[in-house]
Amino acid sequence: MTARQLLDLLVDPGSFDSWDEPVTAEYADPDYRDALARARARTGLDEAVLTGRALLDGRPIALVAGEFGFLGGSIGVATAERITRAVERATAERLPLLALPVSGGTRMQEGSAAFLCMVRVTAAVHAHRSAGLPYLTYLRNPTMGGVFASWGTLGHLVLAEPAARLGFLGPRVYEELRGEPLPPDVQRAETLAANGRLDAIVPPERLRDFLSRAFTILTARPAAVPAASPVPAALPVAADADDDAWESVRLSRRPGRLSALELLEHTAELLLPLDGDSSLVRALALIGGRPVMVVAQQRPGAGQPETPFTAADLRAVRRQAQLAEELGMPLLTVVDTSGAELSVAAELDGVALEIAHCLTTLVGLRTPVLAVLLGQGSGGGALALLPADRVIAAQHAWLAPLPPEGASAIVHRDGEHAPQLARAQGITATALTATGLVDQVVPETDDPADLRDRLATAVTTALTELAELPTPTRLATRATRNRHLGGPA
Repeated sequence: MTARQLLDLLVDPGSFDSWDEPVTAEYADPDYRDALARARARTGLDEAVLTGRALLDGRPIALVAGEFGFLGGSIGVATAERITRAVERATAERLPLLALPVSGGTRMQEGSAAFLCMVRVTAAVHAHRSAGLPYLTYLRNPTMGGVFASWGTLGHLVLAEPAARLGFLGPRVYEELRGEPLPPDVQRAETLAANGRLDAIVPPERLRDFLSRAFTILTARPAAVPAASPVPAALPVAADADDDAWESVRLSRRPGRLSALELLEHTAELLLPLDGDSSLVRALALIGGRPVMVVAQQRPGAGQPETPFTAADLRAVRRQAQLAEELGMPLLTVVDTSGAELSVAAELDGVALEIAHCLTTLVGLRTPVLAVLLGQGSGGGALALLPADRVIAAQHAWLAPLPPEGASAIVHRDGEHAPQLARAQGITATALTATGLVDQVVPETDDPADLRDRLATAVTTALTELAELPTPTRLATRATRNRHLGGPA
């Protein structure tokens, strides 16, 4: 698909306004001049990118679209200057920016000068992002080399075409330098997505709808007063309520219990899930008319095994938190996990270090953070998502250093004392109010829909209240809260 064909597929008809100025650069190498002339004749373009402004479902956005037919979409100095000017203009006009790269990388005929321009483009993208403006990229087949290693993968959301070849070193170069072929799946979009390197794989025919929903959320401005809900968020629950801890553990594991995704789908007016495995939901959402970044631990479906929370999941949480900060969006976390992965592979992948990095990232965010303790809260995998300005808990949710069976194995060298350990450790939602963690306990009945409705109301209300607090006041309150977590010494 050419750059123009892709733009025709994405933007409102007749809305594209080109920002491109004629290329005036002259080159001494006659072979290169001839190659440029052939590329111009073949594509009808004067360079390997198109830039401009357009409407997407009536919303103005800035665009940078690569053209692979022009010398393999390679980036020379003139190409980089065109991209840089487009990014700078998007920043000046405060437009969200969509990049649609397809490229073999830096233009070899221009050597180090073209190579260094990757820094030029990256600096412009950094300034755009620092201005709090959305930057999305859609990696097409292929996106390689310096483009992949710079502005192509710096999007707040990094999307990709199915089966696209994406990577740093081209397969021919790899074989020449290493003396062996590159394994065929290493540089495929699906492989990168499975390793948490992409946010979503989107076919071209679905891209317009995906982008429209993403920009709707990212550019939303909440109404001053959210719509009132007839469902009360919670009924009074005393902090010393006599909940049986082991019964809460048992109920939190019950098949059919409310899941994070069910809660989010009911709470949000618009939810845009990103690619991910069953243990982690990452999404953009509109909640109470407010754009929200979401990370949630998702319980397995009926008949599926428990999925441990991995170091890669924790890295994804941290990235979402950092993006929320940069875009000025509240972060909503939902906790429901049987624990972080316990394995040799997890140790080598740094799962404990990632828990530490998640804790310090969430503690240090300036943007509002709301956590929901929905079900199981086992170990560091749960704790990593709980530093927040406010924590809402379902009545039968719980938090413990280990599953009660694991605690029993340490204390009693067997698992038979799990009920006693659960009752002794103060793990229930009501007990956690005394430790300073839980601010609101939402009662549960036998009807999962009732819990869903009450939690949805509680989340919407809390996000609004947190957003209305002055930032210095909220951060000072958070610091005091963190200082006293766990209760008095």
